[in-house]
Amino acid sequence: MPRHEARTVLLRNGTVHSPADPFATAMVVERGGVAWVGSEGAADSFADGVDEVVDLDGALVTPAFTDAHVHTTATGLALTGLDLTGVPTLADALARVRAHAAARPADRVLLGHGWDASAWPEHRPPSRRELDEATGGRPLYLTRADVHSAVVTTALIDLVPAVSGLPGHVLDAPLTGDAHHAVRAAAYAGLTPGQRAEAQTAALDRAASLGIGSLHECAGPQISGTEDLTALLALAAGRPGPRVVGYWAEAVASANDASRIRELGAIGAAGDLFVDGSLGSHTACLHEPYADGPHAGHTGTAHLDAAAVAAHVTACTEAGLQAGFHAIGDAALTAVVEGVRAAAETLGLARVRAARHRVEHAEMLTPEHIAAFAELALTASVQPAFDAAWGGDDALYAQRLGVDRARTLNPYAALLRAGVPLALGSDSPVTPLDPWGTVRAAAFHRTPEHRISVRAAFTAHTRGGWRAIGRDDAGVLVPGAPADYAVWESGDLVVQVPDHRVASWSTDPRSGTPGLPDLTPGTPLPVCLRTVVGGRTVYTAHGRPNE
Repeated sequence: MPRHEARTVLLRNGTVHSPADPFATAMVVERGGVAWVGSEGAADSFADGVDEVVDLDGALVTPAFTDAHVHTTATGLALTGLDLTGVPTLADALARVRAHAAARPADRVLLGHGWDASAWPEHRPPSRRELDEATGGRPLYLTRADVHSAVVTTALIDLVPAVSGLPGHVLDAPLTGDAHHAVRAAAYAGLTPGQRAEAQTAALDRAASLGIGSLHECAGPQISGTEDLTALLALAAGRPGPRVVGYWAEAVASANDASRIRELGAIGAAGDLFVDGSLGSHTACLHEPYADGPHAGHTGTAHLDAAAVAAHVTACTEAGLQAGFHAIGDAALTAVVEGVRAAAETLGLARVRAARHRVEHAEMLTPEHIAAFAELALTASVQPAFDAAWGGDDALYAQRLGVDRARTLNPYAALLRAGVPLALGSDSPVTPLDPWGTVRAAAFHRTPEHRISVRAAFTAHTRGGWRAIGRDDAGVLVPGAPADYAVWESGDLVVQVPDHRVASWSTDPRSGTPGLPDLTPGTPLPVCLRTVVGGRTVYTAHGRPNE
């Protein structure tokens, strides 16, 4: 299926967010690309030569968002199935499990997501015995909100007889590490092709309805499997919807490894190649121990050291393949920067910088880490909704680390000041697909010194995702760029600088800086009216067009 629409379309009588003309009200799209951006008066000269004229009726047109870190199948399963996000108590969670099991009698394995015992009055996850009772003894895989640990039923454990001998298996406690990966593989193996396609379709449709034009699928052998990735890429290529860019998180040691990853359709051996785990599951790797409960005195889990990082980056760079890692804790980030620097010493700094290797999450950054990211041209693929959900002095990060260390997390302003490329995403289903909410979370970070302007956050969530895959010509509405855009009902437009520490020169109208919606917390977020990818409409608020 062609990725672009051959028709020529004039959009007019609105506001077009474009650096080509900060006061633009009209745009021409031709053969899947932006052909012209300009004023209403100049639009008259195009009106007779186009196939369609769209009256925007005052609506805002922006580049479509790119979500730079997604797990599409898991997102769709949460959308169509058992989602415990925001469930207030353990008893409520068990009631949801019971109802879901009753509603899905034909499923070979029940799957669910989103529990967070740190927010429950019981302060504990469901036990295996409780889940066995709630499911009637059926296999169930139920991931914590961060997807780095899971609770399961006895029937699922029985499908993986060796799991009790794997690291991360503790009787009647959430599974982590290798034990978790083993039961996840068994659970996903229980999905039929129809269930997988249903989930992937639901996730792609949801993304399109939110003005998301591209998704970076972060797949890997410890996450979803090759069949899941190849099926997703084929589905996305064969129907109108968001573009899907695939990453496969497996270490590369040879040219054959790199070729195999390319054959899967992935553009990089990156995404969730785990250097550590997560803070919520006490598996992020730290220099200093956790502060809370039975994990006090422990420093998390290290999956890769600096030597392994260096070997992977070296092999990927030599193969012309993008490398990347999942790293959250400060010790994990130290391993990454030391490993990438070692690769640069072997290959030359210019070659490593040119490859645009990336780091997912990158939460516990020190000033030294930030300087190294800038030196090595590492893209920080980050999720501001993490701070919105778990930041602040009385939430999960402070519980795990103590208030002082928690306040250092997700330092977006410092990253931008250092010139580190940012790409924003959701890590859905860890946090929901919600692009304007993501921009708001970055601009109104719970730690004021880490806030960035709405404009900077918006750029990181549009153009930043394209730059992260090596495309500098996209994610912005200028002539020659792909016509990936969204139309919004947005209210008044402003140039918003939420914190006085952020430069405010651009708020002066004389600067000609294009406005964006007011994202002050508590105000309604923009509503997507239409999403277009490659000039092809993939969503309208009135339903999918027959194309």
